Amino acid sequence: MSSSGLSRRTLLTAGAVGAASAALTAAPQPAEARTYSGEMPWSPSSADAPVPVEPGPYEFFTPDEAAFIEAAVSRLIPNDDLGPGAKEAAVPHFLDRQMLGEYGRAERWYMLGPWRPGTATQGYQSRMTPAQLYRFAIKAIDDHLKQANGKVFAQLSADQQDKVLTDLEHGKIELANVSGKAFFDVLLQNTIEGFFSDPIHGGNRDMVGWKLIGFPGARYDYRPYVDKHNQKLDLPPVSIQGRPGWNPKT
Repeated sequence: MSSSGLSRRTLLTAGAVGAASAALTAAPQPAEARTYSGEMPWSPSSADAPVPVEPGPYEFFTPDEAAFIEAAVSRLIPNDDLGPGAKEAAVPHFLDRQMLGEYGRAERWYMLGPWRPGTATQGYQSRMTPAQLYRFAIKAIDDHLKQANGKVFAQLSADQQDKVLTDLEHGKIELANVSGKAFFDVLLQNTIEGFFSDPIHGGNRDMVGWKLIGFPGARYDYRPYVDKHNQKLDLPPVSIQGRPGWNPKT
């Protein structure tokens, strides 16, 4: 309370009442429209539309790394009587572009210390970015195999490659300065992502992953099918970019 007998609460209350009274008694003013030019996107979501991955040569993987990746993903999701495998679905191309992007650089991850041993339920715990993990692990695996039998991973038979991947999965291969199990876990996860992601990201070529599981894709409206439980829809998959040769206006 001040010496004049007025408190801060009284002043604030009086000010609010006065402002409200002025607003009620003031003559209404017409709203002014403003034209935005070059400040906002002209169509919904055009500012953050995904950039399609274009086919082309590898930009991150070296020839030796690309040979390893093509061989490894071919064993993780092989080409068989059910349909094309990961290599045919352009998963190596998907991985190559991911390593060049924000995922490969771990831009949205906390990558500072303290570095303590993690648990199996805590997910990725390496201080390496995914791109660094791929680069170091592939070389370490090939160096390990060359010392053992004189061949790199891509030169092994399918059965031998399966054995190496299984040993990596169960932590049975000790590598220099990198965890083989951590690399296998990331490689498997990224391979699955590439096989089932929208083709706009470079993998799932011709939507073979979606066709395999009957997924209709990125359709605009699913309301006509919400109540059709346990029914096969037989809808051709649609990516963010549509379907090859498909005109959404027809």
